[in-house]
Amino acid sequence: MEVKFIEPFVRAAFTVLARVVNASPERGQLSLRSGNTFTSQELTAVLGVNGMVEGVALYGMSAVTAGKIAGQMLGQDVEEIDEMASSALSELSNMITGNATTHFESNGYQCDITPPSLIHGTGVQITTLCPALVVPVSTQFGKVEINVALRAVNGQ
Repeated sequence: MEVKFIEPFVRAAFTVLARVVNASPERGQLSLRSGNTFTSQELTAVLGVNGMVEGVALYGMSAVTAGKIAGQMLGQDVEEIDEMASSALSELSNMITGNATTHFESNGYQCDITPPSLIHGTGVQITTLCPALVVPVSTQFGKVEINVALRAVNGQ
């Protein structure tokens, strides 16, 4: 995993969170999660990236943070992560990842993303192609943990 691959996700997260939920994000300390990745938050959105760059992007958050963000997106209080809240959170992760891949393409890395999946629960093992770089992003709604495990396809 190259550090240059995390930056587009952080920029995209800041842009999307500011525009979609009027958040004021602050970046935390970059860290490396080697070996297999485990979900460390109560709710994790997972999206695949393929093409000239391949791997996975994960966005983890507590149920409370997820409810606050979904509520802001839906314009109503969210008591539980139901189908509508899950759809909103999936769309948020889709917007962040799509925005990040636009940055890749402007740098010559053509790639596509898979539809998001939501994982409920901590400690779920996710096998990745390479170690994940992790950046926590704090907002007034709570912390969102961005995990990116990407690598350039051979010859790229």
